Amino acid sequence: MKEYNLTTEQLKQYIPLLECGDRIYLSGTVYTARDAAHKRIFELIDKKKPLPFEIKNSVIYYAGPTPTPEGLAIGSCGPTTSCRMDPYTPKLFDMGLVATIGKGERSEAVTEAIKRNSAVYLCAIGGAGALAALSITKCEVIAFEDLGCESVKKLTFKDFPLIVGIDGSGKSIFRNE
Repeated sequence: MKEYNLTTEQLKQYIPLLECGDRIYLSGTVYTARDAAHKRIFELIDKKKPLPFEIKNSVIYYAGPTPTPEGLAIGSCGPTTSCRMDPYTPKLFDMGLVATIGKGERSEAVTEAIKRNSAVYLCAIGGAGALAALSITKCEVIAFEDLGCESVKKLTFKDFPLIVGIDGSGKSIFRNE
């Protein structure tokens, strides 16, 4: 297993080098979106309306941060179980999404979309949201503010620790392959 310090802008070009189980310390812009936000994003897609952020070349973190304590950029910000977004994810990868970040196994449809689009699924450590928040230097709500913790946020990561859960070839840490 290898370790990489990458920015979100570099991630796409490194996907062919990344292997299941590699560690990544990711810096750059990442967007949060969970179930309710995905539903609204797809309503916008269906109506051909502008999206809250450009999907192509983006990274989505499945997280719903807690309120921000004084002196910090964000509250606890651990990963949400990824399979809840599986009905939406293949289309987003087909639209040019580079990576998703969450926890847990993904469906075969998501794995196939990752392979088809040379994308990647990155896993964050569950149960360590307060620790993960220390690697987020900026948080801004950019859409669906009424959803509270499930609103879409634009985050700035600084060396956020991740593991490659499914690499660009479709190999998964969740399956014996």
